[in-house]
Amino acid sequence: MSHKIRLIARLDVKGKNLVKGIQYEGLRKLGDPHDFAKRYYEQGIDELLYLDTVASLYGRNNLSDILQKTTQDIFIPITAGGGLRSVEDVGLVLKMGADKAAVNTAALHRPELISELAKAYGSQCVVLSVQAKRWESGWEAYFDNGRERSGKDALEWIRQAERWGAGEVLITSVDAEGRQKGMDQELIAAVRQATELPVIAAGGVSCAEDIVKAANEGADAVSVASILHYDKTNVSALKQEILKAGVEVRA
Repeated sequence: MSHKIRLIARLDVKGKNLVKGIQYEGLRKLGDPHDFAKRYYEQGIDELLYLDTVASLYGRNNLSDILQKTTQDIFIPITAGGGLRSVEDVGLVLKMGADKAAVNTAALHRPELISELAKAYGSQCVVLSVQAKRWESGWEAYFDNGRERSGKDALEWIRQAERWGAGEVLITSVDAEGRQKGMDQELIAAVRQATELPVIAAGGVSCAEDIVKAANEGADAVSVASILHYDKTNVSALKQEILKAGVEVRA
């Protein structure tokens, strides 16, 4: 059954540059992330997702300046992630203008971080980011931008994180990420069955039809990157096509 879907522009950041790769590899510099964010905002994107792609490797998040700049002239919800390891780290990105924080690596290593963040800032601020790769009969949760295996079943990890206090889940298919060949709809459906949390689906969007399918599988939002970054389409055109297919989108 279809329902209103949120469109989220995902902006992967390395240093001061917007970057994009395929399955998290071969990152290509695309320009100033703020220029892209501003364009998507003007086109009607519902939310922004900033991810520092190297933060977990270097143990720090480098989004403060970008967030401050973004909030000067962009007025939609912003989620920030990458290298957030503590209540203090999350507090800093919230102070700089983010509305929500996405956690992955640190939460896998220390799940109680989720409950600490929920207690400090409210569950609505805590987004569990899961990088899922097909594994045996299901999916394994990865971290460090899809490079490292956790050994944990992704669906069971989502269920655990919900109990710890996560408020939303961002599920990215490592297999589909950046390929622009369609989303892992089976994964989206499985996550929808595993949790009552709002689900943001990501990885592999090639056209509006992929977003429509994700909505029909139960996704509450879809994260889009490559097809916007490379001007394959724009936000307003995507929304028009989604509406024509019978799925509601935000105006």
